[in-house]
Amino acid sequence: MGDLAASPTPYHAVAQAVTHLVGAGFRELSLTAPLPPDDGRYFIVSGGGLVAWVNTGDPGPFTIVGTHTDSPNLRIRANPDITSGGWSQLGVETYGGLLLNSWLDRDLGLAGRVLVQGNPGTVTPHLVRIDEPILRVPQLAIHLDREIREKGLKLNPQTQLTPLWALAESEADRTFVEFLATHLGVDPQKVLSWDMMAFDTQPPAIVGRDANMIASARIDNLFSTFCAVQALTQIADTPGSSRPALVLYDHEEIGSESSTGAAGSFLSGLLERISAASGLTRSEHLQAMAGSFVLSVDGAHATHPNYVDKHEPSHHVVMNGGVVIKRNANLRYATDAISEARFREICARAEIPVQTYVHRNDLPCGSTIGPVTSAELAISTIDIGAPQLAMHSIRELAGVEDADHLTRAIAATWLA
Repeated sequence: MGDLAASPTPYHAVAQAVTHLVGAGFRELSLTAPLPPDDGRYFIVSGGGLVAWVNTGDPGPFTIVGTHTDSPNLRIRANPDITSGGWSQLGVETYGGLLLNSWLDRDLGLAGRVLVQGNPGTVTPHLVRIDEPILRVPQLAIHLDREIREKGLKLNPQTQLTPLWALAESEADRTFVEFLATHLGVDPQKVLSWDMMAFDTQPPAIVGRDANMIASARIDNLFSTFCAVQALTQIADTPGSSRPALVLYDHEEIGSESSTGAAGSFLSGLLERISAASGLTRSEHLQAMAGSFVLSVDGAHATHPNYVDKHEPSHHVVMNGGVVIKRNANLRYATDAISEARFREICARAEIPVQTYVHRNDLPCGSTIGPVTSAELAISTIDIGAPQLAMHSIRELAGVEDADHLTRAIAATWLA
């Protein structure tokens, strides 16, 4: 709960992960420095991405757990200042496949990273989180949209999703750059660039008659991310027969094609460097990779009680019912019979309940980092996750017990 609230952006999610890893004895390394050959616990951060691993005495195959830190949201444009109808507004870009209507009438804060000019030739990144309701996208009153009951709500993301944040004639009227500069205590001319985004200021909550559900922003996919981080800190002292590695990718929601996305060499390059630092030749590294295993961990669709017909009738998924194995014949998920059998056997030994999700044939299926990572590394991969509802809404729903199910399943896979 606390980690979800503290992580409004991928950069904050990585910072939270770092706090847990450092507390468990992991040491941060630089992406541009040589890697140590010594046994130990290490991690490397790059923007909204992170790779952590445990060097063991046997530099053999890896067991890799992958998640992602980004979620669909509204991101602030480069030239965001807009005046319309007597209001000051901020121009935004839609990021990922967000449910647009869920962003209406919410109290939105601002968070991200800002790059500030320091001494000549230096640029300093600042992690920013303004946890105050300063932005809002008001819905049009029903009196001005009489067709909404018959035709439903349809939003134009360019013209109807622009947040307002002040009256244009306000004496305190400031540009976005001036606002950031004031918050950071710097000269506005020193603000060079930013990756800023809006987020819902409503904190996570335990909900339901039996208090067994979590309502929160960014459950997809920070729920998986922090379960994986917790599992790694739990098994670091007693790793199994393979080398544990954790990768937190960024940009999954927009296709993973970035320097810290699953379609790039962020992970593969580091794994080869880890093997080389342990004394393996490239041939020996590739041999170790052939025997490795990947858990791609992302949210899974629970069966929605109001839309049961949208789900494959023989594969209903129950919240708090256990870890979900995701299958797709067209490999939108990377699971195959071999990886599924391996994971099922691990969960059976650990007494962790398992469910299966399969998408309907008459609906397009989403995807994950699983197929991309599997293709990049050419190793056995399974797609799993915890059940959730309202995926890609500003506020999603997951099961309290599934946090334990997922954490234990990840830990058991590393210990196998």
